[in-house]
Amino acid sequence: MATNQLSVFKSVVSAPDIQRKIKASMGDASGAFIASLLDLYESDTTLQKCDPQKVALECVKAAALKLPLVKSLGFAYVVPYKNVPTFTIGYKGLIQLAQRSGQYRCINADVVYEGELLGFNKLSGMPDLTGERTGDNVVGYFSYFQLLNGFEKTIYMTREDMDAWGKRYSPSYTSSYSPWKTEFDKMALKTCLRRLISTYGVMSTEMQTALMADVNVQQSVNNEVQANAATIPVDTNTGEVLDAEAVQYEEELE
Repeated sequence: MATNQLSVFKSVVSAPDIQRKIKASMGDASGAFIASLLDLYESDTTLQKCDPQKVALECVKAAALKLPLVKSLGFAYVVPYKNVPTFTIGYKGLIQLAQRSGQYRCINADVVYEGELLGFNKLSGMPDLTGERTGDNVVGYFSYFQLLNGFEKTIYMTREDMDAWGKRYSPSYTSSYSPWKTEFDKMALKTCLRRLISTYGVMSTEMQTALMADVNVQQSVNNEVQANAATIPVDTNTGEVLDAEAVQYEEELE
């Protein structure tokens, strides 16, 4: 990367308006957050192709949710879609926001192997996952939470259900670049968790903001799909940007 590019981005991040927004959200942690932004930009050649001002504004969205943009943590990302930076939240970020609400006693999402599912409680709809694993084949996925008031809910989807879901909601599902091809289980867990929280969970202001960000990405993708016959490499269910330039994120977009 040319030194000038980083200098321009540093100048944008140092602008009073950007500094004010970050400090208002991050407080004493604003210095560390800004340092992580510079590291992210300096190490990401795809973001360097984007407008530095737009990159900074997308980073501010992560700051507003107090989510780090360190890719190895998997909470949130700013990735380019056709050279346009786009904020998206990872499934770990969803869990983090749920925990912050102070309303969840327990929240989890995981894969289900053959032998583990014994059946369902027809009254409550809760799956019985106490069976002993008998093989390595993944047969389904679940997300679960229990609130402090005792309310609990689980969503279970079979491997076939998840496959059908991806085909229906992801225009790029069949693309070799799609995380649905390379990281199916991770995408499935995020799908389960997102459906569970948005339908049954306690919706804090932060959670509503995060889910709305995903919706905005989806709407942009849908508009692009309608305007172009070519497949648009963004997953419309999870909001993950699947552009070929962002292949390096495939193992991290959870």
